[in-house]
Amino acid sequence: MLLNRIHSPADIKQLNPQELPPLCAELRQFLLESVARTGGHLASNLGAVELTVAIHRLYDTSRDRLVFDVGHQCYAHKALTGRQALFSTLRQLGGLGGFPRPAESPHDAFVAGHASNSVSVALGMARARTLLRENYHVLALIGDGALTGGLAYEGLNDAGASGEPMVVILNDNGMSIDPNVGGVATHLSRLRIRPGYYRFKKGYHAIMNHLPGGKMFYRAVHRLKSGLKKAIYPCSMFEDMGFTYLGPVDGHNIEQLCTTLAWAKELNCPVLLHVHTVKGKGYPPAERQPERSHGVSPFDLKTGLDRTPKVDFSYVFGHELVELAGQDKRICALTAAMAEGTGLQEFAAAWPKRFFDVGIAEGHAVSTAAGMAKQGLIPVFAVYSSFLQRSFDMLIHDVALQKLHVVLAVDRAGLVGADGPTHHGSQDVGYLTQIPGISVLCPACFAELRVMLRAALSMDGPVAVRYPRGGEGRVYPDWNGESAVLLRRGTDVTLVSYGTLTDELMTAAELLAERDIGAEVIKLHRIAPLEPEAVLESVQRTGRLLVLEDCREAGSIGQQLASALAQRGVSLKSLILKNLKDGFAPQGTVTELRRMLELDAQGVAEAVERAFS
Repeated sequence: MLLNRIHSPADIKQLNPQELPPLCAELRQFLLESVARTGGHLASNLGAVELTVAIHRLYDTSRDRLVFDVGHQCYAHKALTGRQALFSTLRQLGGLGGFPRPAESPHDAFVAGHASNSVSVALGMARARTLLRENYHVLALIGDGALTGGLAYEGLNDAGASGEPMVVILNDNGMSIDPNVGGVATHLSRLRIRPGYYRFKKGYHAIMNHLPGGKMFYRAVHRLKSGLKKAIYPCSMFEDMGFTYLGPVDGHNIEQLCTTLAWAKELNCPVLLHVHTVKGKGYPPAERQPERSHGVSPFDLKTGLDRTPKVDFSYVFGHELVELAGQDKRICALTAAMAEGTGLQEFAAAWPKRFFDVGIAEGHAVSTAAGMAKQGLIPVFAVYSSFLQRSFDMLIHDVALQKLHVVLAVDRAGLVGADGPTHHGSQDVGYLTQIPGISVLCPACFAELRVMLRAALSMDGPVAVRYPRGGEGRVYPDWNGESAVLLRRGTDVTLVSYGTLTDELMTAAELLAERDIGAEVIKLHRIAPLEPEAVLESVQRTGRLLVLEDCREAGSIGQQLASALAQRGVSLKSLILKNLKDGFAPQGTVTELRRMLELDAQGVAEAVERAFS
């Protein structure tokens, strides 16, 4: 097999051109079989195989800088840069990362777990190269979905005007970018990807510069040509920004890709290479439904079906919102290109006129929701916790400042597992709870999610309902609107948490009871505005407090409770804050991470025992 001979990109350069298509076929099959076993991002990687091989044929990514956007299309890159043997550990604790990771390989230029930043990062690298007088190439590989984010256009605008030699590769799988129109556009695209065209253009420009009146003639012809192109050809936006536009190129024609990349490499200016690919290429289930084959659990290779289908918080949220929207026509749903991931596909089918997918543009989503709320609608923005970070300014300025009733369904709150540090929802507790006037509700089971979502829709001002990835554990009594509830009485220590981490406290209390330590357990239903009275009353009896969270310690509820108790003059025999401290949690299952970080029941019980020793 050819793939077995590829230990580094240098081996790809040694192959003859006829060997490249079979290498791509082997690589695609390797990725398909690997992801079927471990889970991961499937469709995006199947579509980027030929493009990745071509890049490694022409560039040396150990020195040349390749910035991915989004990084979930990097699996072929990892397999070709000496990491094939690690794919059995993909996205597992201590294993191969699912996104580019510079600490993992010199071929990974930049961490890339989110979207729309590649052009900006690549431009920064190109400028560093120029200022430091170094010699290497810079590429940004950006998916068309990432072009729905405003940051991408900020980067393109600056990069095109900069004149810095760099190549932006637009991996267009048909989800955005204007389609080519008519036979003339097709003819021009074929003409433009021929190296002879550029050699002629370069020579023609040089000759005109030396002929009397040549510069004026060249400018006149160039203006005429540009005007015609704007009328019939969709590349003018990039050229207006200062890029030399190449393409569109068939992203699965390895010969054409190599030819075009070779010319882009020589142009010595900002280049936009437009590549058409098929998401899920080579695997019919992924080609038919690429959105369902984006991020997958282990699946049956023959059928493409998930081996572990289950009801989770996202599904319950989406199903409940459909029911509530049937009762109130003001309710609308927004997503930032994550309808499937946030459970909104059912809402989109049931209420299509009230469903809005704004693309990878969370800041825009929040501002749009603010406009909706200002004019009388009830917008619900379903978004992953780590993606919501991009809209913090809009949450303050456009929503909170005007006390607008926008509901945030904050999915993937807390530790999320295999996607790792770029996706853990470990920041939102700190930044959401500091926003004036916001209410933050934390359901710990499906029944609580249903009730809290219904309550959030009827409350005033901004409201966030935050819930984890995956399914429920323990089921808790019905929520009646109180900020906290006493779940278990004890005399020796007060244990406090919220969301599904409450399960760990209940189990820890049972372990401590076996060791003759009476633990009182308080579950917080609402962490903003924080009402510490229930905790205050409890610690006055027990004298000890432990707060369990899977967020950073700075701005955590534990810190806020400690401050509130101190201000009320309550002294403690011991204060234990169990959280992520000031670091980023790695990838791994939630169970593994809780155990490793001592955020599980055993870790809680042992921390309490140490406090008594």
